[in-house]
Amino acid sequence: MGIESVNDIIVGIDLGTTNSEVAIFENGQTRVLTDQQGERILPSFVGITDAGALLVGRPALNQYVANPERTIKSIKRRMGEATRISLGKNSYSPSEISAMILRQLRDTAEAALGQPVRKAVITVPAYFSDAQRQATREAGEIAGLEVMRIINEPTAAALAYEAGHRGSRRVLVYDLGGGTFDVSVVRIEDDVVEVVSSHGNNHLGGDDFDQKIVAHLLDHLKQQGVQVPTTSSAMARIIRCAEAAKRQLSDHVEVQIDEEYLLEYKGRPVHLSLELSRRDYEEMIQPYIDETMAAVHTALNGANMTVAAIDEILLVGGSTRTPMVRERLQEVFGLIPRGEIDPDLCVAMGAAIHAGVMGGSKAAAVLVDVTPYTFGIGVVGMLDGDIRPGVLSPIIRKNTSVPVSRSEIYMTMIDGQERVGIDVYQGEHPDVSYDVQIGSFTVEGLSDVPAGNEIVVQFDLNLDGMLQVTAREKSTGLAKQVTIDNAMTQQEGGKRDVSQSRDQVAALFGQSNKRGTEDNRADSGGSAGTPPRIEVQFETDSVAQQAAALVTKARRLLDQATEADRIEIVDLIDAIQSLLEKGDTDSAALQKPCDQLADILFYLET
Repeated sequence: MGIESVNDIIVGIDLGTTNSEVAIFENGQTRVLTDQQGERILPSFVGITDAGALLVGRPALNQYVANPERTIKSIKRRMGEATRISLGKNSYSPSEISAMILRQLRDTAEAALGQPVRKAVITVPAYFSDAQRQATREAGEIAGLEVMRIINEPTAAALAYEAGHRGSRRVLVYDLGGGTFDVSVVRIEDDVVEVVSSHGNNHLGGDDFDQKIVAHLLDHLKQQGVQVPTTSSAMARIIRCAEAAKRQLSDHVEVQIDEEYLLEYKGRPVHLSLELSRRDYEEMIQPYIDETMAAVHTALNGANMTVAAIDEILLVGGSTRTPMVRERLQEVFGLIPRGEIDPDLCVAMGAAIHAGVMGGSKAAAVLVDVTPYTFGIGVVGMLDGDIRPGVLSPIIRKNTSVPVSRSEIYMTMIDGQERVGIDVYQGEHPDVSYDVQIGSFTVEGLSDVPAGNEIVVQFDLNLDGMLQVTAREKSTGLAKQVTIDNAMTQQEGGKRDVSQSRDQVAALFGQSNKRGTEDNRADSGGSAGTPPRIEVQFETDSVAQQAAALVTKARRLLDQATEADRIEIVDLIDAIQSLLEKGDTDSAALQKPCDQLADILFYLET
């Protein structure tokens, strides 16, 4: 069943730490939508140019090397935090930065479909907290999207793999992305995909692997007496070559890392050159892989299953390309993990399937998800042999299917108690000081009765993982209710006005589109319609060195280029060298050939 009207369009979005994608379900098939350059993957980078123009995706990624202070990456790791992040002359919340990525994906979808897009299903890591889920929903609203559903990434991946398949299977979904890790045990019975248990870590992923390589490279430079400033463009280049090395080590047993004219230190040029083997890299990241395997066993225990009970393993997330991941899973389970669907795309595809179902399309899979956390309140209870306050009383336990409604009865402890405080926690530890407090409120005006007045506390957890808490005096019906849906910090006494953020983000996109149109008209004599091209900008005090470094890298990668690219690379090298030989190191003069060469080299390295 295809799209029948504008109102039926609901896209599926994978809002990732490193990359993001948007997909749609139509005519019984999923399709990952491409931008005007034919790209299906949008790098999750946001930046601002010197002129104040907004950059999202690959243009921001390209700028990152030269201007890391005006570029933001891995914002997903900051979702739900009470923080503001500087970008140019302004500061933004993590939700607002994520909204810029979502807005770009929305624009991509509208251009690809030729129709407005206002609704979306967005995925999050299964182990995302309530605050992080709310921050994601808020980001969608700021981007001008009605978030129809928040679903877990491993769940979406299971939908992508299993839609249309028949039979009964027990599946382990191992999802290792750029910044987060999740593992879910899924039971599939014909058309029903039921998540049985989940576990994970919201701060473990490919970014951590990169940092291990970065630390290795910095240590190599330190042995040469060189200290690299953490905010310099040199550091950004080190991070980028670490990412490239990580990707190459997925296919090769060793990689040569060369960065000519990395920086000038104490009056001398510094070059980075060393070989990194896969064996050494795997030793660096082994503790992280060990942690993921421990989480696998936790998820199995939560599902009351053994290793032998698992029929299939699905790999999700770009970091699962690391050979060590497959080897460890095969060693433990005796199964060859499945990875035939692009691990970078399968989450978006699963989100699109669920979006299609919500829009009225016929899809084989029906989704049943679980909560990855226990939710409860703090009470006076027994802990470590003593009666004390701050003991967690679980109301909804981890791995309970959602939506769910649960209630428990509690009693007042004092005669004539007029009020009772309800502190809501998320976590597994019996001592609430180790858990996460996600809300609190007070019910006042209780009846003047002896101790033992019954208070009914009810938790309602919906499909998006949003929690509603109600406390009610049983004898009178006196009640107070709170919905824990404010992921943004309590700024200025209340929730930030989403419409204000939406207008601010829309204005940034409007300014960028206007600049892009003006640039296009200037270049082509009046035609418009293509997005603005973003140049790679260099620090003025080392333009010649960085241009020379670009030329050196280009020569090293010539053998990897196609014939057409090789000819273009040689021409650009000649143009840059000609300017350098003439002593013309003005950044504006070098800008164009360096931009073009950097673009080609980026695609060769990835």
